[in-house]
Amino acid sequence: MYHYTEAGLQNVWLANGYNVRKTKYGEAVSIEDADGLHRAIGRKLACKSYLTGAEFRFLRKELDLSQHRLADLLGTTEQTVALWEKRGKIPKTADRMFRAIYLETVDGNVKLKELIERIANRDRKVEEKMIFQDTDAGWFPKAA
Repeated sequence: MYHYTEAGLQNVWLANGYNVRKTKYGEAVSIEDADGLHRAIGRKLACKSYLTGAEFRFLRKELDLSQHRLADLLGTTEQTVALWEKRGKIPKTADRMFRAIYLETVDGNVKLKELIERIANRDRKVEEKMIFQDTDAGWFPKAA
């Protein structure tokens, strides 16, 4: 078995799907279908009851998100995401939301991620005045 630590996780072992060959610098290991392996690892992690800091970082990198962008999606700061990854103390709500985002994205259904991104983008906008009007169907925001 091969102890696969290249992804930053210490608890991943491969039963097969890798080749070891000798080079003049020592042994070299090549992984067959590394992308597929990472998707399998990500799915397994996303179905856990909670993530460690290293696992959280692995999923973030698999989604190609910076700490800053993930912080925007989860409604927190880049420094907070960095602390979660370093110390592994991730609030349950953020942990669950992030695992859901990961699963929706890798399964090709990015509606959840798009919804959260739209909300995050709206959070950045400040509306100073909201105008509503009463209609026969009830109260609604007045069209601009």
